Amino acid sequence: MSSFRTVGRKIVAIGRNFADHAKELGNAVPSKPMLFLKPTSSYAANGKTIEIPSQCDVHHEVELGVVIGQTARRVSEADAMKHVAGYTLAIDMTARDLQNAAKKAGHPWSVAKGFDDFTPITDMVSAETIKDPHNVRLWLKINGETKQDGTTQDFIFGIPRLISHVSQIMTLEEGDVILTGTPKGVGPVRPGDHLEAAIESEGEQVLHGEWNVAGRHVDAEL
Repeated sequence: MSSFRTVGRKIVAIGRNFADHAKELGNAVPSKPMLFLKPTSSYAANGKTIEIPSQCDVHHEVELGVVIGQTARRVSEADAMKHVAGYTLAIDMTARDLQNAAKKAGHPWSVAKGFDDFTPITDMVSAETIKDPHNVRLWLKINGETKQDGTTQDFIFGIPRLISHVSQIMTLEEGDVILTGTPKGVGPVRPGDHLEAAIESEGEQVLHGEWNVAGRHVDAEL
């Protein structure tokens, strides 16, 4: 089902939910979920050629996405999974140079995360397809070379905690997506690259996506 991309009104991304990824970027491991928002206009469906700003240092971050199936407002961890419709594979593209400059200045990350095509994403599989979302393998290849290969067993905060935490702050609505964080191995993406990513559950591939990358000059002060 792909309708979540048009029905949902927000992407809630969780930062630093894998300790090794936090460490590779020199960031402290958080004591509570750290979140930021991405616009749904950043979605790029499976197979689309994605355009990245050629003047930026753009990095890939492969993630398991949780698709919300029904309104979640101030839900408990015990009830959180009842609100999950299914799962998707996404890549949280990041203009790392802009993010680092924003962090240094104490500014938001919205520009670094919010460009068009900065959330390549597959269709959804039902929640029943992935029996244990806390034990799936995520991998990403660039031009056939593996760059990221991790498992959600390394989550710092599990999905029930994330849903409950976010829903105490903002209401989660049908079609919204929570991006659950990325394993170590993030790195640059360049025009001409071919991205391939997958999620495997119980040894079987349940989600798979491929995207070609093109560059574009952004006519704005970044």
